Amino acid sequence: MNLPRRSYYYKPKKKPSDNALVDRMEQICLDFPKYGYRRVTEQIKREGWLVNHKKVYRIMREKGWLCRPQKKKWVCTTDSNHKLPVFPNLIKDLTLDGINQLWVADITYIHILVCFIYLAVILDVYSRKVIGYAISRNIDTQLTLAALRMAIVNRNPPGGCIHHSDRGVQYAAAEYVKELKLFGFKISMSRKGNPYDNAFAESFMKTLKSEEVHLWEYRTMADVQRRIPYFIEDVYNHCLLYTSDAADDRT
Repeated sequence: MNLPRRSYYYKPKKKPSDNALVDRMEQICLDFPKYGYRRVTEQIKREGWLVNHKKVYRIMREKGWLCRPQKKKWVCTTDSNHKLPVFPNLIKDLTLDGINQLWVADITYIHILVCFIYLAVILDVYSRKVIGYAISRNIDTQLTLAALRMAIVNRNPPGGCIHHSDRGVQYAAAEYVKELKLFGFKISMSRKGNPYDNAFAESFMKTLKSEEVHLWEYRTMADVQRRIPYFIEDVYNHCLLYTSDAADDRT
């Protein structure tokens, strides 16, 4: 028939009815309350629908589904006023072509009724996935070590992987640095007081706060221990759409 193979196998995308589109959008907004119209549009298209982002925006505005930013009190989790050794920034202009080339680490806080709970995470920058995390009432080296050891068990990285963090005492501590050197990591740290040097980790923390923490009223440590792993493993690592060009099927 002299038809190109791609023409033979081509299946046109289905154009949804307004009712079907609205129903699906409503379910997406319920499942992911902090999705904006761009992410909702992308999810609809992934499922095979043919839809314009302007129409998605109009429907979300009419239905009151557009999310609004929340302002929360900021708490410092980085203590860089110490005399421990620090390391230069190795990731400026770094180009990646695979996993286990650059890991980034950071700490954030989660407020419960009577105190703060602290979360340490490690992300693989190429895959954009959280590969290690730990939760504790104490913001100390044992917290960051627990996240690091989880990441090492999950990935078993080759020597030469860069571990990047801020200059906080939890990452500059002798015990933590010793663990990194034991497994052959190259150690990299942000410039003092410059959060943009660790933008990948900061971006994850922002997503965690806006799409999980600020939507739930955690009352106890058990609430945090139940919800945070669920969000990281079942939502963030497998479901969320990223604004970057990172492929979702990277491992």
